[in-house]
Amino acid sequence: MDSSALIDTLHQAIPAAQVEPASSIDLQTTVYLSRDAIGAAARVLRDRADLAFTFLAELTAVDFWPREPRYEVVYVLVSITNRLRLRLKLRLHAADAHVTTVSDVWPAANWLEREVWDLFGIVFDGHPDPRRLLMPDDWEGYPLRKDYPVQIHKTPGYAEPLQVTEAEFRESLQRDRLIRN
Repeated sequence: MDSSALIDTLHQAIPAAQVEPASSIDLQTTVYLSRDAIGAAARVLRDRADLAFTFLAELTAVDFWPREPRYEVVYVLVSITNRLRLRLKLRLHAADAHVTTVSDVWPAANWLEREVWDLFGIVFDGHPDPRRLLMPDDWEGYPLRKDYPVQIHKTPGYAEPLQVTEAEFRESLQRDRLIRN
């Protein structure tokens, strides 16, 4: 199924959703979908036999500050049985950066949505476990936003490769073998 056929199938399967093609450098089928249609679209994409996107390969976001809509949430879906890939994008405005969770459709989205929330501040409505994943609980702000203040001054360090003689290497192997036995 080529890109245009896939987009036509999406139009037929989800008539209420706004589906528009997007350009892509890597020729992967890429579409923009309206934010309110993601829940229904996810179920259709997973459940229809001619689509069967059962694998969520990636879920991330992009911040285009100061442009509006500021954010894009990007889902990369794979249909193993039909040998299809789909990049699905949602546009979100800064003042209203939330979208419905798809973790009930693709369980892998659970941690990926937490990561996007933790780093971008995009809220996933209905998420079963909306806790910080990468940042400490008391962290303020969202580090991957383009307007996040980066004011860390640290002296760069460097490391030299460990130089071991052949005899030291053999001795280390012998010690390791003795420990394991």
